[in-house]
Amino acid sequence: MWEQGVIIAILCGVVACLLLTRVKPSLIFAGAAFITFIAGLIDINDLAANFTNSSLLTLILLVLASAGLEKTRLISWISSNISEGRLGTVIAKLGLSTAFLSSFTNNTAVVISLIGAIKRNQQHAPSKLLIPLSYTAIFGGTLTLIGTSTNLIINSFVEDAGLPSLDFFAPTMIGLAVLLGGVLILIPLSYLLPNNDESGQDELPYFLEATVGDQSPLVGRSITENNLRALRKLFLAEVIRNGESVPSVGPDFVLQAQDRLLFCGDIESVSTLQEIKGLTLFGQHHLNGQNFVEVVVSSSASFCHKTLKSSHFRERFDAVVVAIRRGHERLEGGLGNITLTAGDTLVLVPGKEFEAQRQALHREFLFINDLDSSARLDSHKSSLVLLGFTAVIGAALLHWLPIIKGLAIYLILLVIFGIVQIGELRRRFPIDIVVIVGSALSIAQLMISSGLSQRMGDLFIHTMNGWGVFGGLVATYLITLVLTELITNNAAAALAFPLGYSLAVGYGVDPMPFIMAVLFGASASFISPYGYQTNLLVYSIGNYKMSDYVRIGIPISLVYSLLVLTLIPVFFPF
Repeated sequence: MWEQGVIIAILCGVVACLLLTRVKPSLIFAGAAFITFIAGLIDINDLAANFTNSSLLTLILLVLASAGLEKTRLISWISSNISEGRLGTVIAKLGLSTAFLSSFTNNTAVVISLIGAIKRNQQHAPSKLLIPLSYTAIFGGTLTLIGTSTNLIINSFVEDAGLPSLDFFAPTMIGLAVLLGGVLILIPLSYLLPNNDESGQDELPYFLEATVGDQSPLVGRSITENNLRALRKLFLAEVIRNGESVPSVGPDFVLQAQDRLLFCGDIESVSTLQEIKGLTLFGQHHLNGQNFVEVVVSSSASFCHKTLKSSHFRERFDAVVVAIRRGHERLEGGLGNITLTAGDTLVLVPGKEFEAQRQALHREFLFINDLDSSARLDSHKSSLVLLGFTAVIGAALLHWLPIIKGLAIYLILLVIFGIVQIGELRRRFPIDIVVIVGSALSIAQLMISSGLSQRMGDLFIHTMNGWGVFGGLVATYLITLVLTELITNNAAAALAFPLGYSLAVGYGVDPMPFIMAVLFGASASFISPYGYQTNLLVYSIGNYKMSDYVRIGIPISLVYSLLVLTLIPVFFPF
């Protein structure tokens, strides 16, 4: 009995800390798990086992594998397709493509991958598209077992309770209805989003160069016809033709083969230029999926007061410069002809030798900073990466190879063939999710084994006397939804699952409807930017206010909840 009292105190402490403090949820859950261990409620072997749960390991491998998927041409293809059409059409295309990607890879990773494409979109302000991106990624995450970390976490609880693992497509039918209904209502609601377009020349510090190819579709067409004047956060500053500079490029200027175009833009402009057919970015033939590196030229650099060409920069450092920044100064001439000075910021595509000699470059560069942006893989490597991932999913669905083994092999191959670097995986490792899930599993395990969740379930049933099983299902869903909006989706799943499971046991019915209520309720975060990782990712980038989420999120949440609560009893009878 004293065990239940301690667990209740721990749970109250966890909820209070999540609601009233700004301490990271991972630290709160880790502290709770540590207390249970010190109190002798759980032994070290059981605690360790919860941190090596198969569903948790699958989630980790999915997050790491997405580092390779982000570099494929698929992202460029989606980017080009969502840039055309009216806002409603773009929302529909964005929603369906995002949901599809999110159903087979972690939806948070999908949003991270597509944020750059949204920012490079040339027709609509990013703030019109980023909240829809987040919401449709949430919809897509409910389509399969691996679509979101929450689904895999709930599957961990399911297995831990001694139930059969959830089927890969268990939530799919309800998820499809949610996706269709959500996108249909999101299209008109997206017109209510703010137009926070912050494009402006003061924010365009990098200097980039691209060449018009001989067979380029840009040849013989004007700047306006090629839409090179309508590029957001990317300004065409100069054209060099036959060695002669054309600094004032008018909208009617007609491009010719081998024209060198000089742009001012941000770091995302590197990807923008790679996606314009017929343009070859400076150093393009060296770009094949590497992460960009930002460096500042030191006053003691051996190449100070020399150009990239005269200093043989690429040969000496095994790195290609794709962009240069010198404060807000407008640079002129091609990249290779710019005389570098101390304080210049360079964006590099590093080779293996550069990576190997990083520590020895302090004399040349003041600091070296890895950027989140990366170059696209070439078509051949892109196809292999996508085919490899498809093979892993296919083998898992056909029961030829467990998904955890397939992902492990896939990830090793990505590293061996240089698609991703160990440093990228280290930065991407989801340590917070690991800590939350491992700790939450331990607490949920204790709630069930001590009989606390059963007592809570009995109390709930008694309180709701007369409402019946469906009333218990609705209550489970609403509790999970509220917890998700207040304390994040993964924490909500951890706290709500024992209650939902105990209600099912108390009513003497199949626990699957209640498991689905927790699964969909934990993903129902639309009203707050803090409840779900994808909402938080786009919050500052879109320059949103809390009211933007409330205005769009309440109708979405109502439609989502109505569909979920109507369809769960249909596909998962009591």
